[in-house]
Amino acid sequence: MERTIRVVVAKVGLDGHDRGAKIIARALRDAGMEVIYTGLHQTPEQVVEAAIQEDADAIGISILSGAHMTLVPKVVDLLKENDAEDIHVFVGGTIPKVDIPKLKELGVGEIFTPGTPTKRAVEYVSSTVSRES
Repeated sequence: MERTIRVVVAKVGLDGHDRGAKIIARALRDAGMEVIYTGLHQTPEQVVEAAIQEDADAIGISILSGAHMTLVPKVVDLLKENDAEDIHVFVGGTIPKVDIPKLKELGVGEIFTPGTPTKRAVEYVSSTVSRES
Protein backbone atom coordinates (compact mmCIF):
# COMPACT_ATOMS: atom_id res chain seq x y z
CA MET A 1 0.00 0.00 0.00
CA GLU A 2 1.36 3.41 -0.96
CA ARG A 3 1.52 6.04 1.75
CA THR A 4 2.07 9.76 1.80
CA ILE A 5 5.63 10.98 2.30
CA ARG A 6 5.91 13.14 5.44
CA VAL A 7 8.48 15.95 5.52
CA VAL A 8 9.38 18.32 8.34
CA VAL A 9 10.59 21.66 6.98
CA ALA A 10 12.58 23.58 9.55
CA LYS A 11 14.31 26.89 10.13
CA VAL A 12 17.08 26.13 12.59
CA GLY A 13 18.83 28.81 14.61
CA LEU A 14 18.41 32.55 14.65
CA ASP A 15 17.83 32.98 10.92
CA GLY A 16 14.57 34.90 10.57
CA HIS A 17 14.08 34.70 6.80
CA ASP A 18 11.65 31.90 5.94
CA ARG A 19 10.51 32.63 2.40
CA GLY A 20 12.61 29.79 0.96
CA ALA A 21 11.31 27.36 3.56
CA LYS A 22 7.73 28.28 2.72
CA ILE A 23 8.38 27.94 -1.01
CA ILE A 24 9.84 24.45 -0.64
CA ALA A 25 7.08 23.46 1.80
CA ARG A 26 4.48 24.47 -0.77
CA ALA A 27 6.27 22.65 -3.60
CA LEU A 28 6.45 19.44 -1.56
CA ARG A 29 2.81 19.78 -0.54
CA ASP A 30 1.74 20.43 -4.14
CA ALA A 31 3.58 17.22 -5.09
CA GLY A 32 1.33 15.28 -2.71
CA MET A 33 3.55 15.12 0.35
CA GLU A 34 2.45 15.96 3.87
CA VAL A 35 4.53 18.87 5.15
CA ILE A 36 4.99 19.94 8.75
CA TYR A 37 6.54 23.41 8.93
CA THR A 38 8.11 24.03 12.34
CA GLY A 39 8.38 27.81 12.05
CA LEU A 40 11.28 30.13 12.81
CA HIS A 41 14.03 29.90 15.41
CA GLN A 42 13.95 26.16 16.08
CA THR A 43 16.70 24.34 17.93
CA PRO A 44 18.12 21.13 16.50
CA GLU A 45 16.48 19.33 19.42
CA GLN A 46 13.06 20.74 18.56
CA VAL A 47 13.41 19.79 14.91
CA VAL A 48 14.44 16.20 15.64
CA GLU A 49 11.70 15.84 18.25
CA ALA A 50 9.11 17.10 15.76
CA ALA A 51 10.36 14.72 13.07
CA ILE A 52 10.17 11.74 15.40
CA GLN A 53 6.77 12.70 16.80
CA GLU A 54 5.37 13.30 13.32
CA ASP A 55 6.82 10.03 11.98
CA ALA A 56 8.57 12.04 9.27
CA ASP A 57 10.44 10.45 6.41
CA ALA A 58 12.64 13.49 5.85
CA ILE A 59 13.76 16.79 7.33
CA GLY A 60 14.36 19.76 5.06
CA ILE A 61 16.47 22.41 6.77
CA SER A 62 16.47 25.94 5.41
CA ILE A 63 19.44 27.98 6.59
CA LEU A 64 20.84 31.31 5.53
CA SER A 65 22.60 32.39 8.71
CA GLY A 66 26.00 30.83 8.10
CA ALA A 67 25.60 28.48 11.07
CA HIS A 68 25.11 25.41 8.86
CA MET A 69 28.34 23.72 9.97
CA THR A 70 27.17 23.87 13.59
CA LEU A 71 23.41 23.36 13.41
CA VAL A 72 23.05 20.79 10.62
CA PRO A 73 25.59 18.34 12.10
CA LYS A 74 23.76 18.66 15.44
CA VAL A 75 20.50 17.60 13.75
CA VAL A 76 22.23 14.61 12.15
CA ASP A 77 23.86 13.64 15.47
CA LEU A 78 20.55 13.88 17.32
CA LEU A 79 18.88 11.63 14.75
CA LYS A 80 21.62 9.05 15.37
CA GLU A 81 21.27 9.39 19.16
CA ASN A 82 17.53 8.78 18.86
CA ASP A 83 17.86 5.78 16.52
CA ALA A 84 16.15 7.81 13.80
CA GLU A 85 18.83 7.63 11.13
CA ASP A 86 16.17 6.47 8.66
CA ILE A 87 14.92 10.08 8.51
CA HIS A 88 16.59 11.65 5.48
CA VAL A 89 18.07 15.13 5.83
CA PHE A 90 18.36 17.67 3.05
CA VAL A 91 19.38 21.32 3.25
CA GLY A 92 18.56 24.46 1.32
CA GLY A 93 20.12 27.87 1.62
CA THR A 94 23.32 29.80 1.26
CA ILE A 95 25.86 27.03 1.72
CA PRO A 96 29.38 27.73 0.45
CA LYS A 97 30.55 25.17 -2.13
CA VAL A 98 33.47 24.21 0.10
CA ASP A 99 31.07 23.08 2.85
CA ILE A 100 28.82 20.93 0.67
CA PRO A 101 31.09 17.83 0.64
CA LYS A 102 31.62 18.15 4.40
CA LEU A 103 27.87 18.18 5.07
CA LYS A 104 27.31 15.22 2.78
CA GLU A 105 30.05 13.27 4.59
CA LEU A 106 28.18 13.93 7.83
CA GLY A 107 25.01 12.38 6.43
CA VAL A 108 23.13 15.14 4.61
CA GLY A 109 21.59 13.60 1.52
CA GLU A 110 21.41 16.67 -0.70
CA ILE A 111 22.01 20.40 -0.61
CA PHE A 112 20.08 22.93 -2.66
CA THR A 113 21.60 26.37 -3.08
CA PRO A 114 19.77 29.56 -4.12
CA GLY A 115 18.35 29.38 -7.62
CA THR A 116 17.80 25.63 -7.59
CA PRO A 117 14.39 24.83 -9.10
CA THR A 118 11.98 23.50 -6.47
CA LYS A 119 11.29 20.59 -8.83
CA ARG A 120 14.78 19.22 -8.06
CA ALA A 121 14.04 19.10 -4.33
CA VAL A 122 10.69 17.43 -4.96
CA GLU A 123 12.34 14.85 -7.21
CA TYR A 124 15.07 14.24 -4.63
CA VAL A 125 12.62 13.62 -1.79
CA SER A 126 10.35 11.47 -3.99
CA SER A 127 13.21 9.30 -5.19
CA THR A 128 14.94 9.04 -1.80
CA VAL A 129 11.98 8.21 0.40
CA SER A 130 10.15 4.97 -0.22
CA ARG A 131 6.38 5.33 -0.30
CA GLU A 132 5.83 1.71 0.66
CA SER A 133 4.58 1.10 4.18
